Amino acid sequence: MRLEEYWGVGPKTRALLVEQLGRERAIRAIEGGDVRALSEAGLARGRATRILRRATGGDGMEVLATSDARAAYKDLLDLAVERAVTDRAADRIRVLTPLSDRDAMEDRLDDVLAARNAWADLPEADRETVLEAYERYDERDESEHAAVEAALALLEAGVDSGPFATIAELERDGLVEAADALAALDDGRVREGADDELDRLRTGLGTVEDLDANALEVIEELRADGVRDVAGFRDAFEDRLVSETAVTIEGVREAMPTDATDATDFVAGTVRTLRQDLTEAIDERETAVASDLEATLEERRTAVDRAVEAVDDIALHLSLARFALAYDCTRPTFVGGDDAAVSIVEARNLTLAAQHDGPVQPVTYALGDHAVTDVPTDVETPPGHERIAVLTGANSGGKTTLLETCCQIVLLAMMGLPVPAERAEVTPVDSLVFHRRHASFNAGVLESTLRSIVPPLSAGGRTLMLVDEFEAITEPGSAADLLHGLVTLSVDRDALGVFVTHLADDLEPLPPEARVDGIFAEGLSPDLELLVDYQPRFDTVGRSTPEFIVSRLVANASDRRERAGFETLAESVGHDVVQRTLADARWNEPPSSE
Repeated sequence: MRLEEYWGVGPKTRALLVEQLGRERAIRAIEGGDVRALSEAGLARGRATRILRRATGGDGMEVLATSDARAAYKDLLDLAVERAVTDRAADRIRVLTPLSDRDAMEDRLDDVLAARNAWADLPEADRETVLEAYERYDERDESEHAAVEAALALLEAGVDSGPFATIAELERDGLVEAADALAALDDGRVREGADDELDRLRTGLGTVEDLDANALEVIEELRADGVRDVAGFRDAFEDRLVSETAVTIEGVREAMPTDATDATDFVAGTVRTLRQDLTEAIDERETAVASDLEATLEERRTAVDRAVEAVDDIALHLSLARFALAYDCTRPTFVGGDDAAVSIVEARNLTLAAQHDGPVQPVTYALGDHAVTDVPTDVETPPGHERIAVLTGANSGGKTTLLETCCQIVLLAMMGLPVPAERAEVTPVDSLVFHRRHASFNAGVLESTLRSIVPPLSAGGRTLMLVDEFEAITEPGSAADLLHGLVTLSVDRDALGVFVTHLADDLEPLPPEARVDGIFAEGLSPDLELLVDYQPRFDTVGRSTPEFIVSRLVANASDRRERAGFETLAESVGHDVVQRTLADARWNEPPSSE
């Protein structure tokens, strides 16, 4: 395959990759999703990630039909990356895309959930051991030695089910031998501590080199000890060499010159010969030891290669397992065939959950051919089976958050990942249209928005529409007409969708296949914060409750003139309602401790 056939690889990128990696290695890096290899070759990490997403999951990226859908997808990946145990695992998470094959979704879910369960069952101490091993693996740039150590840590921790089963199949004693050999070798050289005899020789050579550098001092020290004649000097020097260098007495005597003219010549000649002898002995010993170590590695090569592969794959599954545990994620159920549904029971928005230490209010919502029959106790009826819903209600009531939650759950399910809900049913879609509210009001914004959200409906296949306050980009009268047309088009195309709007009354009559749901504000807290029940009520128009906002402005007015201005507004929304709201807020205030 030609490199230019990959998305995003033009002539300049191809030339760079061929120069730095070579054609075959560049292709392996792209096919294998190796962000590090491409970035080390000179590509910006973001560009490398985009190329690999398209190369490994091009069909999945086509699902993300709008820029807001792509932004939501990237936000999910960022949250998952925070739980990555290695940089390589983080890179592999960044190139995950929605999958186009349902079996592939189920297979990845099997692996991630098995990893989650195995990790959850581990004692805390074993978890720390494994994470420390992966930290070392990361710090050493994923070397073979670090990989084998990580494999041994996983074996010691006893993780042997699901995706960890490949570790259990490795032979521990063989890995220990390989780890020792890898620890001993450093680019063909034998490290200190690997062989006692080699260490002894190296220590002796170091001492001899020190003597050589300080020969005159050695002579003066020997004379200071009372050595006067040649025989006594020779014996004293011999004793010092034997005691300090660990060279045998025979070796020392053989190194001593017989034709030295004075003490300086005698010491220099002896040391020079000893340096040469020790150097040769070290080289010979190191060659023999390295040969034995390399033979051990060759014998254990299959085990090492399997450990490297297993540790790398487990790092990905372990990272995703930690993500699933952190957000209490569960397995979604896929709905297919003629049925289509997006339903969530007690679902939590991941963006909010990541930003807040406390619990996030879960919501239950459903579209299409779902099986949701249980809803919160304050909701009288379960959601109907309409595939399109118009969501209304209070400002700051969580409507946009609900859209984002649905988007997150559908994306996670299609990536083969668990979802943050007690239960969820998801139909994989061909196009995900997520459109956030944009506070721009001009013809260009309207045209670009329509160009992004209408074509997916017209292209065939299953579409999920999640559109937030479409009326914000054009005048209210035209917005109601256009929004009614979008709802009708969505119904005609058998799409699933939620349209958030404040114009529900202007959309009547809706097609019978669509319903109106509402979110309600319930008053003000003693701190004058808006109290909202984020759980939608089905087949009910929500209230925007401006009287609660005006009540808060009246209560918080800083002077009499400002208060008078807000009280004039209170008359327009109902003065009695405002006063009752403020009275209820004071009534709900907890009693003083005094």
